[in-house]
Amino acid sequence: MSSKKNGSQPGKDNFTRYLVIGVVIIVLAIMIVPTVLSKSKGVSQATPSGIDANNGYAISYNTEVKNVPVVDIYEDFQCPICRQFEALNGEYINSLITEKKAVVNFHTLSFLGTESVRAANAAACANEEGKFVNYHFALYANQPATENSGEWSSEKLISIADGVGIKSDSFKSCVKDLKFEGWVNKVADAGAKSQVQSTPTVYVGGKEIDRNTEYFSADKFKAAVERG
Repeated sequence: MSSKKNGSQPGKDNFTRYLVIGVVIIVLAIMIVPTVLSKSKGVSQATPSGIDANNGYAISYNTEVKNVPVVDIYEDFQCPICRQFEALNGEYINSLITEKKAVVNFHTLSFLGTESVRAANAAACANEEGKFVNYHFALYANQPATENSGEWSSEKLISIADGVGIKSDSFKSCVKDLKFEGWVNKVADAGAKSQVQSTPTVYVGGKEIDRNTEYFSADKFKAAVERG
């Protein structure tokens, strides 16, 4: 005589098991798909105006001028020492640009993380508005006390730009969309190939000037440039 084992129902158990598995798969798919779609967007490879790969992707001034010193400045907008360097020498560097007394190349690095990338991208956006130098000064004037504190959000970077007269919708979109993020990465790669390991680093005529004696003395920095 046959007998039933405690009224078990194998078919129903299998159905329940497959239903649970199906629900788990659907939940995982919901979690994974947005991430995949986000990654598929990639990083924008747009390049700011006037950029030359042979020049380390720098934002450059006076490249058409001959027989003048060539000054390469490697900086990170979150770097406190860069802020000190700019505060001491920024006015002189600006005079080199406006009076066409030197070729000046700004290499905006991003050693210090996400907010350095955002700031460098925003500076490139300002370059498209013809106001890179003004925005450059404004970023240092508004440098957060703590690196990657979250203060340099897109909204904050746009607010800083407003203070130097950059108000266009194209600038705002450029900042929010990280339009030049790929370019920021290329500047970083070029800096690494040039063996730049800290900021600020300054070259005049292809030779690094002495950071211990010439970076933080306005007279000695000027003399180093004029030796060119």
